Parts: sequence; structure tokens; C-alpha cells
Amino acid sequence: MKGDYQELVDEISVLLGAPATLENRDFGLIAFGAHDSDDDEAMDPVRTRSILTRKSTPAVRAWFEGFGITRATGPVRIPAAPDAGVFRDRICLPVRHRGVVLGYVWLLDAEPGPSHAQLTAAMEVAARIGDLLADEERAGADLSRELRAALSAERGWQYDMALAALRTALGPDADGLHALVCLAPWSEEDSPSPRTVPGAAALCTVPWWPTAPQTGATGTAPRALAALVRLRSADNLSPAHAAAGRLRDAAGPAAVAGVGTPRRGLADLDASWHEAGSAARAATAQPHLGPLAEWSAIGPYRLLTALPAAEPDPAVRALLAPAHAELARTAEVFLDHAGQAGRTATALGIHRQTLYYRLSRVEQLTGLDLDAGEDRLLLHMALKAAKL
Repeated sequence: MKGDYQELVDEISVLLGAPATLENRDFGLIAFGAHDSDDDEAMDPVRTRSILTRKSTPAVRAWFEGFGITRATGPVRIPAAPDAGVFRDRICLPVRHRGVVLGYVWLLDAEPGPSHAQLTAAMEVAARIGDLLADEERAGADLSRELRAALSAERGWQYDMALAALRTALGPDADGLHALVCLAPWSEEDSPSPRTVPGAAALCTVPWWPTAPQTGATGTAPRALAALVRLRSADNLSPAHAAAGRLRDAAGPAAVAGVGTPRRGLADLDASWHEAGSAARAATAQPHLGPLAEWSAIGPYRLLTALPAAEPDPAVRALLAPAHAELARTAEVFLDHAGQAGRTATALGIHRQTLYYRLSRVEQLTGLDLDAGEDRLLLHMALKAAKL
């Protein structure tokens, strides 16, 4: 992007036969043309400071803005002011996009000066600079408020309004292909900028988990970070993986990430967020699924995470007590291995007789028959759901 600005500034310098500088609307230097003049006044104090420090003082900014450059739609000539360090007349080309000023191209003015045709051609280049600045500003904009509103609203007019606001803020990107990433837990007070996360169009923090909020030791609900990531194709989630990796670096090793199904446009943003959050919950419940889990790869957790939060089934409540943690683990491994005693004993590193004893204790505590398919299904679901 920086090279694009430099090329356009050089193009203006050639058109007008004078070195040009480009600053953003806050008078921060972006690019400047080469100065090959032997005239000491070609580099007056204001221009020298701008190039060396990449910014101008508030006083200089106020001086130039006093000539109406923030409202101008065409070239503005500004006379010299030696007392202010401005030894040479200036020409300012406002850089605008859709009527909004985003920066300024500056040139030193001298008789006879550039012609009207030259200035018109230079303004056309300035308009191209405006397009680049607008794209960069949109890509780096903090859209956390708009994204949070869209993820928090229930289906209905509020959701439609939130999506409309996010769609407007994203501009043409809104119709592109995206995937939502959920990173949890997120303990940082300040979310990173989209500019620091590869491919991110917007970021925001939300309660974790929205459908079943919990309160941590600090008395506040845990948070998650949502990232809307741009994709090039639905079968390549590497941009979402890269964004998740960057966020995990910031959140710490305990954090997990979930990625929803890629979708084009924003109409089903709520469904994408449910999928990303569900994948992150699954990675929390089953470490072998993480630390990054895709919705398409979490198997039965696609169903389990869709269930409303509820107390454990009465049949397994006693088994889930901390005192029986080893029995619960034994039952889960047994069911994970399709009830095959040999594989289960090997996985647990215990003798078969020990396994049979533990399973009998499980049946006593739950009243379930592990030879009955539906009882096995109930126990398996309850054990998996308890980890969510």
C-alpha cells in the first residue's frame, strides 16, 4: 500500500514539475517526492519538519486549515508566511473520497505555476489516492460496535437494523465471503485492532457463553472475542486459522478458538456465530478437538451445543459429583470405545477386572443398564454435555 501512495505522489510530481508530499487529514506524512533543487528555500522549516518527523505542529495545521482546505474540492493556493516558517507559496490538492477529505497533497508554488490542465490532471490522481485511503481506512476501522450489535440481537427488526449498520460500515466487503472466529476466554481489556489481525474485517468482545453465562472468580461474566475474517474461497480456511493463531498468541495458551462455516454476505451472521462459539465450546470440553476447532469437525458436539443449558439428568447427577470423577471418566472412555472392554482397559491402563468393577459401580450410582442402548446413549450424552 505504501508503494502505491509513493507511485501516485511521484506521478503528481511529474505532472506539475515540482516535488509533492502527501499527508493524511491529521497532517501525518504518508509519502513525499525527491527534492533535487539547489534552492535552500525549497526546503523551508515547515516542509523539513514534516519530512523528518512525519508530522506537522498544531500551529502549522491551524494555519493551513485557515485557508479552507478542509472544505475545498479543488486546488487551494496559500501564500508564504516567513514568520510561521513557510518561506514559499503552497498549492494544496485536497484528497477526497465521496465528499470526505482524507488527506492533502502539497506542492511548492512558483511563477508561472502549473496550468489549469495540469492541476486538473493532478486532481484526478489525488482522487485515486482518496480511493486508496478510503479502502485502508475501511479495512482498519473499528467496527466493534456494529459487529457486537449484530451478534447480540435476536432475529427480528433489531437484528435486521444491526446487520444494515454493519453492512454499511463494511462497504463492498459486506457481500464477500467470510468466516466467524470465536476466541475464548478473552481477558484483555482492549481488543486488538483489525489491522493487527490478518484478514480481519471486524472484531468485538461478547459474553462467554451467551446462552449459558457463567460468573468467574472476579464476579464478572467471562468474555469471548469475535472476529469476522475475509476469505478468498470457501474451501480454504487458512485466513481464519491465521487470525485465530494471532488472537491465541494475545490471549494465552489456555484460550481455544472455533471457526464457523464460511458464508457469503451477512444474512446468516447469527448462525455463523453460533457455529463458531459451539466449536470453541467443543474444543474446551474435549482438548483433542482444539486448540482450534472447525464447526464441521466437532461431530456430536454440533448437536450437544445446540441443547439449552440445563441441570444434569437426574440419573447421572450422583456420578458427576467430584468424588466419583474417576468413575465418570471410566464410563466415558468405555462408551467412547463402543463398549469394548479390552480397548477401554488398555486406554485407561487398568486390568479388565478393575474395569468391570468400576462399570458395576456406575450402574449402581445411575440406575442405568450399560447393556441397554438407550441407557448408554443417555449416559454418553450426559457425560459429554457436562463438560460444556
